[in-house]
Amino acid sequence: MDNQVKDTAKKTGNTLKNVLGEFKEFISKGNVLDMAVGLIVGSAFTAIVNSLVDDILMPFIGTVLVGINFSTLGITIPWGNEPFIAIGNFLNAIVTFLLTALCVFSIVKVMNIFRRKQETKPEPPKPSKEEELLTEIRDLLAAQQAVAAVQVKTEEKSEKEPAALTK
Repeated sequence: MDNQVKDTAKKTGNTLKNVLGEFKEFISKGNVLDMAVGLIVGSAFTAIVNSLVDDILMPFIGTVLVGINFSTLGITIPWGNEPFIAIGNFLNAIVTFLLTALCVFSIVKVMNIFRRKQETKPEPPKPSKEEELLTEIRDLLAAQQAVAAVQVKTEEKSEKEPAALTK
């Protein structure tokens, strides 16, 4: 019984070490760190967009729409404890979402443009062994034909020269 408890404890300890090792490897990968940085920057960016919507755009839109204050726009239901449905806050959230989505879309679009410019053309596929051998054979045959043509011309010249000397 004692040995079983010790074996189980050893297995549990090894399993825990394995899990912690895998977790450490997962955390130290670049993608997770990039995601964490993106989340932090994204939450800060959302605060900026919320301020833009709540403090600048919605008061301007409310002024254009004859003085409607969107933060207080809502409906009170006339029964029970008279709950207030804040339609204005919902509209603010929709505008915030649309602006955030537009900004993220713009950033992704610009990054894709830069990425396309950085991409190089893929290298042409390397010829197979058969193609390399056929190319080599073709080149050797062409070289042999060139040598043979030079030999023929040389022989023709040498045949014409003695005839020219005899005349």
